[in-house]
Amino acid sequence: MKKEPAVITAYRNENGGLIKDVNKLVASYPRVPITVDCVIFGFEENELKVLLIRSDLEFYKDKWSLLGDFADDNEELDDAAYRVLAERTGMNDVYLEQVRAFSKPNRHPGGRVITIAYCSLLNIQHHKLQSTDNELHWHSVNSIKDMAFDHKEILDVCYSWLQKRIQEHPLGFNLLPDKFSLRELQNLYEAILGVNLDRRNFRKKFFSMDFLEDIGEYEQDVPHRPGKLYRFNFEKYEKNKRKWIGIDFG
Repeated sequence: MKKEPAVITAYRNENGGLIKDVNKLVASYPRVPITVDCVIFGFEENELKVLLIRSDLEFYKDKWSLLGDFADDNEELDDAAYRVLAERTGMNDVYLEQVRAFSKPNRHPGGRVITIAYCSLLNIQHHKLQSTDNELHWHSVNSIKDMAFDHKEILDVCYSWLQKRIQEHPLGFNLLPDKFSLRELQNLYEAILGVNLDRRNFRKKFFSMDFLEDIGEYEQDVPHRPGKLYRFNFEKYEKNKRKWIGIDFG
């Protein structure tokens, strides 16, 4: 067990075993910077992508990086994540969810830095980038091989988190048009899960949830046989989501 600093032990002994000066206590703690990294997934043309920038550290010259920065001393981590996203992309209408912390002592070449990963999934067509500094642009998730820091590990963890999340909640429907075909729905799930799904089994599972509404229309101007169009009933889902245990494509 690690011993506490001698100054704190002495101070505790002088005050009947209690530490009264919290400022002195905190001043004795190690100083480790905290950063936030935003993993922004986007869906476009049946492909899952991620938003990356070129690292500006010479140590990682020509390598890609997630969108990140240090959290200020007086800043909530959630606020820091939204600030970083707004500063890097100009987007301020994206929902972020905290995934987990990454704390390997050697993850940063300049010393110990702990980072908190935040994740989001959006429709690229609905969110226009307001900045392209540091070559900011979308990359196919499957094309990413090597990154700065431990960002490839962070990306992989967040991708696994997203794959689990999309089977627990119907967030994928926010990426589709208001009216969509079952073909479009299956393409979405296959792109995010990275697998080929059995067409009959996929449709059977979604119809069993009873959240899809047949709106009596068909696809127009498509190179294949037009399919029926559906709408996801979000109101019905909200009323019944406590009973819904998700969907397992395994």
